[in-house]
Amino acid sequence: MGYAEKLGSYWRGRYKAAPGKYLTVSDQDGETIRYRTKAAAKKAADDAEAEVRAGLKKPPPSEITFGDYARRWYAAQDLASSTMQNYRRHLEDHLLPAFEGDLLVDITKDIITAWEKRERAVPYEVSSIKTWRATLHLILADAVDEGLLTSNPATKRRGRGKRAGRSRNRSPEKVVTSALGILLLAERVALLSGRDDEFVAVVLKGYTGMRWGELVGLETEFVRPGKIRVEWQLYELDDGQLERCPPKDDSYRDIDLPSFLDTLLEDHLTRTAPKPCTCHGKAYAFRSHGTANGAARSPGAKLVDVARRAGVSTGTVSNVLNRPDTVAEPTRLKVAAAIADLGYVRNGTVGELAAHWRRSGFATWLFQPATTGWYPKRGTQPAHPVPLVAEPWPGVPARGRGASRRAELHWLPIAPGLTPHGLRHTHKTLMRELGIPPKLMDERMGHLDGSVQARYDHVTQRMRDVLLEGLTAMWEDALQARRAMNPRSAVKILDELLRG
Repeated sequence: MGYAEKLGSYWRGRYKAAPGKYLTVSDQDGETIRYRTKAAAKKAADDAEAEVRAGLKKPPPSEITFGDYARRWYAAQDLASSTMQNYRRHLEDHLLPAFEGDLLVDITKDIITAWEKRERAVPYEVSSIKTWRATLHLILADAVDEGLLTSNPATKRRGRGKRAGRSRNRSPEKVVTSALGILLLAERVALLSGRDDEFVAVVLKGYTGMRWGELVGLETEFVRPGKIRVEWQLYELDDGQLERCPPKDDSYRDIDLPSFLDTLLEDHLTRTAPKPCTCHGKAYAFRSHGTANGAARSPGAKLVDVARRAGVSTGTVSNVLNRPDTVAEPTRLKVAAAIADLGYVRNGTVGELAAHWRRSGFATWLFQPATTGWYPKRGTQPAHPVPLVAEPWPGVPARGRGASRRAELHWLPIAPGLTPHGLRHTHKTLMRELGIPPKLMDERMGHLDGSVQARYDHVTQRMRDVLLEGLTAMWEDALQARRAMNPRSAVKILDELLRG
């Protein structure tokens, strides 16, 4: 008998075409027919199976190209926007250029292996190639289900076709840091951004293991006494839009907060008083450190117009706006008059911050310089150390024109190679050091262990108390170590903690 299978918002009919072989009810063009109800799909599947038994229905033809099938396959998916975006990128950038004109039946294991070798020679990361091959395997597996192929050529047997077994595709070990490393990074990130918000965010990420999208998407209504609720995330799409969607793998959870972190977060919300953003209509715990990128679209005079009106360079206008004490009084008055005449408004709206961090902006211009002590290459400008003014310790980033010439020292690296996601690995490592039971670690990280052992394992309040006590001890030890380096900090919130 045939049966109905739910796929997203529709049902499809599946029927037995041969022993051990099931096909999908499709139209004359070989496209899957979508049914609105389970009963309709079941009836169509029963009818198709009856035709097979009567010898009236033949398996659909397999003379179809990978390009035609892949596009039809993609159109039939009904998944989260982030997943659809990734599939589209895999197809357009890597799979279609290699296999688009090939017939499905002509794609062999050898052809796929040769494609992998070409991708490695570009070179692309081994982990990326594995991801693209997984998408190819998924597409061809569905083609097998529809009867277009008899087997999946992308299936790889373990240990076959490799010179060194699993070690060949081994990814580099993820960089982690310590509790002191989290504190020092949080201080540097706050110095680079010029505010306390990033200090709280980095500490929160390091001591909770939240994913990046969960941190950016933390709504104030889910910050509760002694815990935060992970209910949503903000996922950044290729077009720059931030989509509000459920956390990865539906990992809804409560994360217990140590008392020090609970106080930090509560004080942060009191200080910043978040208001609903215009893009989602929700109040978020954190917002971007940079101004909204709307200057090019905003009406009115631009900085270059002020420079032309005053007869000076744009750098001079920038100095008047940022460091007026470095500009001669006659020049400063001339620029001020041009600003008044033109009605120039800085950055379109004075003090307007972008609603949310962008992953690349935060990681590239805050987190990476904090971990390595270097700004990355940008355009024609090579990578260079973060220029610092020596006092107060550990150095304050010098800004504006000629900052490198005014630099008095540079930061030493803390954890080269550490990424924001590496703080999630760090949190898991800290819990390992504390000897926390795996069940509680999985709950906190949003992981799911489907083993029988995990089914019989349970979390108690005493386990939670031990975790929070251990994290608090690590935090206090890190503060003591930081105080031993220097009893003060240019970051206000940390300076208060050190003096306390």
